[in-house]
Amino acid sequence: MAGHRFNPEKADRLIDPQREKLISPSQMAKILDIQPQDTIADLGAGNGFFALPFAKLTKEKLIAVDIEPKMLQKLKARAQEAKVHNIEYVESDLETLQLGNETVDKVITAFVLHEVRDLNQVLSHIHTMLKPAGMALLLEWEKVESESGPPIQERILSKDMLEIVKEHPFSAAIHQINEAQYGVLLTKLVEKQ
Repeated sequence: MAGHRFNPEKADRLIDPQREKLISPSQMAKILDIQPQDTIADLGAGNGFFALPFAKLTKEKLIAVDIEPKMLQKLKARAQEAKVHNIEYVESDLETLQLGNETVDKVITAFVLHEVRDLNQVLSHIHTMLKPAGMALLLEWEKVESESGPPIQERILSKDMLEIVKEHPFSAAIHQINEAQYGVLLTKLVEKQ
C-alpha cells in the first residue's frame, strides 16, 4: 500500500458540499448504526467531513485521529464554530495508534487505508480498540478511473480488501457506495467462552 499522503493544502475539497452528494455522512452513520451511547473513532479524520456529523450523533466522545497536525487544527476550528465539544484530538499514524483495548464502539476510516504501510497492523489495532461486537466501516476507492481520488495503482480493489480483512476476527460485508467508492463493514466477532 503506502500511497501518497493527502496534501492538507487541499483540505477544503474534503468538505465541499458536492462531496456529500457522492458519499453522505448521514448514510454512512446509518450503515455503522451509530447510537447516542457510542464512543466513535475516526481514523484519518482530516478536517472533519465525518467527524463533525458523527460527533453530533453521540453523547459520548468522538476520537479524531490524524497524522497531520494541520488537519486536526482545521477540524478543531470547525468544531468550535459548530459548537461541537465532544471531540478528542489525537495526532498519530494508524500503524502505531494506541487507543486502548475495547474502548471504542464504532470506527470509521475514510479513504486513508491505501496510504498506510501495513494494513494488517491497522486492522489489528482496529480489532483491539473495538468493544465486543463493535463495528468499523472502511471506506476506500475502487480500482477504477474516476475524476478524483488517488492514482489507480494505489487503490485497493474491494474484493482484495475483503480477502485482507478475512484474515482478522471480523465478519465483513461490502457496501458499494458509488462506482468509484465502497465500504467494508466489519463487526468484531465475540469469542465464545
